[in-house]
Amino acid sequence: MVSFEMNDRKKIGLGLTGFGIFFSFLGIIFFFDKGLLAMGNVLFISGVSLTIGLKSTMQFFMKPQNFKGTISFGVGFFFVVIGWPIIGMILETYGFVVLFSGFWPTLAVFLQRIPFLGWVFQQPYVRSLLDRYRGRRVPV
Repeated sequence: MVSFEMNDRKKIGLGLTGFGIFFSFLGIIFFFDKGLLAMGNVLFISGVSLTIGLKSTMQFFMKPQNFKGTISFGVGFFFVVIGWPIIGMILETYGFVVLFSGFWPTLAVFLQRIPFLGWVFQQPYVRSLLDRYRGRRVPV
């Protein structure tokens, strides 16, 4: 049974995930600084693990349909750590899109409900683009 209550472990996990995204963003802004990118990756993965649990994280990354994304994300992380941040971030971005492609429709609905962004995402040309990809996985 899935628990939707917000305990301390999940709060810390969400915080770590947020800091991971923030450090990755800073690493990209500062011309692909490998230290910030590596720290962002570690914080993001540890935050996801704390938020949904270690077992669920392993099950998510080890699903057969997620292997390509998992391997791409892992190899990208390795390239960031050894000092090739641009190639690493390209691979990580591809892996992230493949791994989380099932969540894009949920994200689109969420963004349409935010006050200012909702107006932008409800425009006919943006809405037709979102409707075209709703419910589909990214082809790999």
